[in-house]
Amino acid sequence: MHNEDVFKRYSRQIFIDEIGLEGQRKIINSKVLIIGAGGLGSPVIQYLAAAGVGRLAVADFDHVELHNLNRQVIHNQNTLGIAKVKSAEAFVKNLNSQIKCIGIEKKITASNGEEIMSPYDIVVDGSDNFSTRYLVNDTCVQLNKTLVYGSILGFSGQVAVFNHKGSKNLRDLFPEPPSDEDMPDCDSLGVLGALPGIIGSMMALQALKIITDLPVSLNQITLIDTLDWRFQTIEF
Repeated sequence: MHNEDVFKRYSRQIFIDEIGLEGQRKIINSKVLIIGAGGLGSPVIQYLAAAGVGRLAVADFDHVELHNLNRQVIHNQNTLGIAKVKSAEAFVKNLNSQIKCIGIEKKITASNGEEIMSPYDIVVDGSDNFSTRYLVNDTCVQLNKTLVYGSILGFSGQVAVFNHKGSKNLRDLFPEPPSDEDMPDCDSLGVLGALPGIIGSMMALQALKIITDLPVSLNQITLIDTLDWRFQTIEF
């Protein structure tokens, strides 16, 4: 892409004083791994691709199902039954063919987590279970990777940045994970489709701020209640 085309595509970001050309170069040169191509991963993928993140990897082992489509906006009726990472790759190619999207059709495990996460500057966790969240967190701590964290249920969501420049991580907030069997999830209690769009967009924004060296709030978690429209920040 010619320089003038790059400027045209990203001009509304470049016009922001805190971003500018230098910030856009950082975005283009960045490498981000997104865990999960579902409700949270979809808006993260959408907005990081639109922003021009140069290397965007997506790790997910599921396939697109009909019940996904109320909230997983990068997928559609034509991608039903195919791997979510393949659907994500196609979405990114259609949105911004200048960036490299890498689909990793694998479940994150203790044996492969380090290998999968090592090449990337930032990890964005959009997984939907506590065992994966803690595994991703612990691997990021081991690798000294910044982790952008989010979760959703019903009308509520959470967003935090962990392990960034020596900041605290998930285990400093919740030392041990609860049992997945004992915790409610979207499969049993549901989620309103726009909620992951809100939380995922906040996660994408945090990632872009980190990439461009803008300040982010650390050692705190933001709780979002969209039913009563309340936002609360808890420090830890």
